Amino acid sequence: MDHEALLRLTFDIAREAREAGNHPFGAILVGPDGSVLLRAGNAHGQAGDRTGHAERVLMTEASVTWPAPFLETCTMYTSAEPCAMCAGAAYWAGVGRVVYGLTEHDLKQLIGPHPENLTMDLPCRVVLGAGQRPIEVIGPLLEEEARAVHAGFWR
Repeated sequence: MDHEALLRLTFDIAREAREAGNHPFGAILVGPDGSVLLRAGNAHGQAGDRTGHAERVLMTEASVTWPAPFLETCTMYTSAEPCAMCAGAAYWAGVGRVVYGLTEHDLKQLIGPHPENLTMDLPCRVVLGAGQRPIEVIGPLLEEEARAVHAGFWR
């Protein structure tokens, strides 16, 4: 799979989310054949849902659409490293691989103590590594492009 091309699609979704009044995050689910099965942007602004992170929204839809054995063959691409909640959603949905752009650590530095996104500096590898089944994690990738999506947003 072309991780960079697929990751860039999440940046486009993050920009769309931002334009719609949401936080600038995007995620996609890619099937074993490389096809994009689902896409989601952050849903915070449109619904006031503080748990409406793109990855959580995506994993909720995936988990009610496909069985875990199929999702184990799929990859979640996300514009920024999944937070603890979103990493947990990926684990419980059953996804087999996570690929991300910007790290949680760098996101926290970028956002600061913004009241709408009090980012934790907790790597998804730590969260996913505590589980009972392996999930491959690839990232960070294209960090400067991932960071650019947030330019001027968190002021």
